[in-house]
Amino acid sequence: QVQFVESGGGLVQPGGSLRLSCTVSGLMFRLYAMGWYRQAPGKQRELVSSITNGGESAYTDSVKGRFTISRDNAKKTFYLQMDSLRPEDTAVYYCNAAGAVRYDDAWGQGTQVTVSS
Repeated sequence: QVQFVESGGGLVQPGGSLRLSCTVSGLMFRLYAMGWYRQAPGKQRELVSSITNGGESAYTDSVKGRFTISRDNAKKTFYLQMDSLRPEDTAVYYCNAAGAVRYDDAWGQGTQVTVSS
C-alpha cells in the first residue's frame, strides 16, 4: 500500500520560511519522480515542484527562486524548503509521485501552510 505522509506546515509571517517533509512507503522510492502539490481554498490542486529520480528539479513560475525541493533516497523522504513566503502561498500542501505516475488513491491529509501577519 502506497502512503505519503506530509509534515512541517504551520503559520508564518510574510517573508518567513518553512520546511515541509514527505515520507513515502509502499514503493521503490528511488525509482520515482516526486512532487509537491498545493490546493488553496476555492482553487484546484496544482503541482508546485517536482524532482526526478536523478535529482533534477522543476518549479512552477510563482515559486521559482523561493522554494527548493530535495530528496533523501536512503530515508525515502523528500522535502520542500520554502523561503520568502507570501500570503498567496497559503494552501494545503500535499506530496505524491510526479510525472508519468501519480497515485491518486493515496493522497495524504496534507499539511496546512498559512502565511499571514
